[in-house]
Amino acid sequence: MRKGIKRISAMAVAASMSLSVMVPSAVLAAPGDEITGPVNPIYAERFNTMYSKIMAPNSGYFSPDGVPYHTIETMNVEAPDYGHVTTSEAFSYYMWLEAMNGRLNGDFSGFKKSWEIAEKYIIPSELDQPETSMSRYDPNKPATYAPEWQDPSKYPAQLDTSAPVGRDPINSGLKSAYGTSMIYGMHWLLDVDNWYGFGNRGDGTSKNSYINTFQRGEQESTWETIPQPCWDAMKFGGRNGFLDLFTGDSSYAQQFKYTNAPDADARAVQATYLANQVAKAKGINISTYVQKASKMGDYLRYAMFDKYFRKVGDSKQAGTGYDACMYLLSWYYAWGGGVTSQWSWIIGSSHNHFGYQNPFAAYVLSADADFKPKAANSSADWAKSLDRQIEFYQWLQSAEGAIAGGASNSYNGRYETWPAGTSTFYGMGYVENPVYADPGSNTWPGMQAWSMQRIMQLYYETGDSRLKNLADKWAAWIISEIKFEDGTFTIPTTIDWEGQPDTWNGFSSFTGNPNLHVIVTARGRDLGVASSIINALTYYAAASGNQAAKETAKKLLDTIWVNYADEKGIGAPETRLDYSRFNQEVYVPAGWSGTMPNGDKIQPGIKFIDIRSKYKQDPNWPQVERYLQTGRDEDAPTITYHRFWAQAEYAVACGVYAMLFPTDGPSLKGDVNDDGSVDALDLAAMKMYLLGNNVASWNAANADVNDDGSIDAIDFAAIKKILLS
Repeated sequence: MRKGIKRISAMAVAASMSLSVMVPSAVLAAPGDEITGPVNPIYAERFNTMYSKIMAPNSGYFSPDGVPYHTIETMNVEAPDYGHVTTSEAFSYYMWLEAMNGRLNGDFSGFKKSWEIAEKYIIPSELDQPETSMSRYDPNKPATYAPEWQDPSKYPAQLDTSAPVGRDPINSGLKSAYGTSMIYGMHWLLDVDNWYGFGNRGDGTSKNSYINTFQRGEQESTWETIPQPCWDAMKFGGRNGFLDLFTGDSSYAQQFKYTNAPDADARAVQATYLANQVAKAKGINISTYVQKASKMGDYLRYAMFDKYFRKVGDSKQAGTGYDACMYLLSWYYAWGGGVTSQWSWIIGSSHNHFGYQNPFAAYVLSADADFKPKAANSSADWAKSLDRQIEFYQWLQSAEGAIAGGASNSYNGRYETWPAGTSTFYGMGYVENPVYADPGSNTWPGMQAWSMQRIMQLYYETGDSRLKNLADKWAAWIISEIKFEDGTFTIPTTIDWEGQPDTWNGFSSFTGNPNLHVIVTARGRDLGVASSIINALTYYAAASGNQAAKETAKKLLDTIWVNYADEKGIGAPETRLDYSRFNQEVYVPAGWSGTMPNGDKIQPGIKFIDIRSKYKQDPNWPQVERYLQTGRDEDAPTITYHRFWAQAEYAVACGVYAMLFPTDGPSLKGDVNDDGSVDALDLAAMKMYLLGNNVASWNAANADVNDDGSIDAIDFAAIKKILLS
């Protein structure tokens, strides 16, 4: 508590110096002013401070090549298994950060650079996906079927040439529009420093190396993955490289293979839309980059299709074209082909998570003439996807307001028959945790905040009446789950689910899902998720006029700034009990053996750390090692992480608030008389209040310094502390 008060005092001094620019009440930006009008100077300056810290030459967020790392800290295992790998997610946040810098400061050079860095390093070039192979793709036979299994021990999955595979209806239009057979999309994972040593195209030395991890079913957590190169020239791994760990075949050929994370590409479109709005208003031409986003959106339609282009709702049958289109953003799309022989394949995914949807990007790609994709039917596809995505959210909204998991066109990943009573959406079955179960993909509340931000921005942009009830109910739920106490906050950090939605038959018959419930099972302080919530609530407040949403967003912004700003941006210590899984066994089939580029053995019985032995050189390894030795929770490593996406999200949230509420200033704890400073007058006013006297000018929120819901002697002492410091 003292630490919080000391930080509050520092904030009070800084804020009191700048409050002369504030006005007493908040004014919403007039329509269009959020793009061209004045901005809130307090929150714009916070954005600038964050931006300066992130972009500082020695900040640690970027590699020497200008690629954003997943985290500054190298010891980090979550979805990426090392801090200095990166993701397409980080690239999309880089674009969003730079788009907001363009809005607040008129500088688009960084935005242009973010796209150029993406094209150079995370969108595979012709060297990485040779046209000689990609041009051999047959849209009438997109790929060979392989079943998905739930557990890594069921792999490799045997290819089955007799299983039905449908037709790809968009490939010819893409080739005609862009004059190439190559795919224009970001691969999801990059080994920025070549830590693993795969390099690119089998060279073993190149940095910014395309790699992959997840390959083996819903129970394969990060801790059970085997990293592998996207370009498998069979120089590392076993006799067939890494290929026969995952896919069973009679023989193997050198090949390349890439996987796209659709939510990241869609976020890139969303960020580019903001940049374009501002640039056009300022007479700056960024059409080259708008065209890149439009092109990316064109290829992103592959994520709308069933994995093997089978019919939606009748998935034992091969599709004939658009009858295989789900019009949702599935978990991935992927493509690959031969290195020494010419052949290629493309697949979608059958599994749809609400968290990956981006109806705002669908709106942009269908309604904005600047973003209209070139390929035939593309704009119409996105228009239909917009409608379908909105329905999807509503179908999945729980009785409390949170959004449940998703739907699949392939039960168990093998097109099995859905159990009787399974709720459906356009013939696809409800799945509580699509794609991953360790941990469940919809137990992390970040999915709620990321995805609903897009709904809230769309609501603000369009006023679409279909979004009102959805937005109102979610906002009420999340606001009720944000707790302010002891000068800080907690939000849900783990959630669980009971029941299922009712089968979807359209808005007119929506039941409200009385049998679908969310349960908050853990609380804490995730600064990235909190920042996403701020972003969502700020747009919702601007769209709806909801005062509670605006005040909650602002209070979260201020609380993070006061308590968790540090020299690198924002940060809070995290205790990692899951790091016991450094000793997790990684399944390797009996009789299989191989090596990682550094010589680590891949064989049955290995553990996570055994094929990542370089972690033992990490500065944070000693505390991990101690934890592994003792097994005691109190010895679990505690590390303050600086995730690139979370830093960018908080900065963008400051920018969004600055745009939408240009005259509203931060709350100032201790300023009980609301005169814009904390001084002896406030102490006197507090004393009068506690003695039962009337106080002429009184701000109860500022008087409750420790946020415990009451105004008492503890708050009086806190104000004294502020003045003394």
